[in-house]
Amino acid sequence: MTTPPAPVPGPVDPIGADLIALLKALKLGALKDTLPERLALARQHQLSHVAFLELLLADEVSRRESRSATLRSAKAGLDQSMRIDTWNALDDLRYDRSLLSDLVSLRFAEAGHSVLVLGPVGVGKTHLATALGHIAIRRRMTVLCARADKLFARLRAARLDNSVEAEMRRIATVDLLVLDDFALRPLDATETNDFYELVVERHRRKATIVSSNREPSKAHRFVRTCAWCRLKSHRSASRVGSTRSAK
Repeated sequence: MTTPPAPVPGPVDPIGADLIALLKALKLGALKDTLPERLALARQHQLSHVAFLELLLADEVSRRESRSATLRSAKAGLDQSMRIDTWNALDDLRYDRSLLSDLVSLRFAEAGHSVLVLGPVGVGKTHLATALGHIAIRRRMTVLCARADKLFARLRAARLDNSVEAEMRRIATVDLLVLDDFALRPLDATETNDFYELVVERHRRKATIVSSNREPSKAHRFVRTCAWCRLKSHRSASRVGSTRSAK
């Protein structure tokens, strides 16, 4: 009776417990998820050891940057679903495509200019303004996104504990301020003053995006200050509207 041959051992799993422990010790534990795929790719293309190491490190840098951007965008108040790649223009939407490309480049932010995103309800003004905020986050800019009424309410609350000056400084110094749904109702005297102070402090120093469904010619009725005129004097205007309702 013949003895069956001993089974030939298969290749050792490269992602063993010891390797995983080493990766975790170096805070590279996430590499274990893509390492088998990268090993197969390295064998297929006969990558050198240096090229393989560079590939792994590039994966880790990309992963960390993505995680950092997600955390910073959440802290900035940006809706995670409103990105430029998820913005779908409606069939009847009318907008300046060359201006949109220019806005996405963020040249306005680098120059400290302001942007007014205007149009009727439901055409994607908030989505566009938020998407620009996400792009700024990816470029390591500091961003704050808030609805106008909530921002003014936050400043009003800060007056109760005498922290309003610190809060105003924080808002005034972010690289990009996204003020959404501006002038849905008339601003009172305190809100008007706060808006004026923010515009003056940020004018030509830091970029501001304001979205509103108010026509520029009518906004002054809701903002009893020259701040709106100053904001308009140094800005890019993006009109977003439908062919049915836009003039």
